[in-house]
Amino acid sequence: MNPNISEFHSGVIAPVECVKEGWNLIKDRYWLFFGISIVGLLVGSAFAIVLMGPMMCGIFICFLQRKRGEQVEFGTVFKGFEYFVPGLIVQLIKAIPIIVLMVPFYIVMLAVMFSNMPRGGEPIDERSVMFPMFGIEIVFFLVVIVVSILIELFFVFAFPLVVDRRLSGLEAIKLSFRACKANFSGVLGLLLLNAAFGIVGLLCCLIGAYFYLPVSFASYVVAYRRIFPEIPQNFPLPPPPPASWA
Repeated sequence: MNPNISEFHSGVIAPVECVKEGWNLIKDRYWLFFGISIVGLLVGSAFAIVLMGPMMCGIFICFLQRKRGEQVEFGTVFKGFEYFVPGLIVQLIKAIPIIVLMVPFYIVMLAVMFSNMPRGGEPIDERSVMFPMFGIEIVFFLVVIVVSILIELFFVFAFPLVVDRRLSGLEAIKLSFRACKANFSGVLGLLLLNAAFGIVGLLCCLIGAYFYLPVSFASYVVAYRRIFPEIPQNFPLPPPPPASWA
């Protein structure tokens, strides 16, 4: 990896400023970026483990173009498939911790169910099953929230790095981890602020969170550009990674 490509700044993230600047970035073309965000996530969710990575790359291509002052078209979101393999690698590695959590969760749930099955014709006590299962589900839900925040915290710039610096999936993850570690409090604050606005949106007839999505993406692009400055155009970027690369 070229040292110029891997350079980043630290201590430059102010969460509220990033959200404000993100809104200013897209407000005059809000509905275009709303459509890009919604369609990108819907298409990605159709087969998340395979399609979400490329579609996230496409979403960030659009927002990064806007940040550079370039013209953005709706169809640009599908250019993320030009980065199919590195996007897929990032998405797969992001999913591993959640998959790992799911295995013991289901094992414990099955163990509770089997341990409370009626024996010798005795009637089953539903409370002896429901209360432990409910408690396990609450604990699991809280653990998933914490793990998801940590995953997003260190992967948040991986997709932009794939399309902006044309890194492989593994290189983008490593560099995103290093940059987020160096900007831990700022990135965490931005994640929590966007999550808070998303929750407020959910409370507004549930659909409000969808209307906040483009602002959230824009704020991450603003934060990304503060950490990873634009590389001068006369500096040769490496070519996009071939399909065989990670």
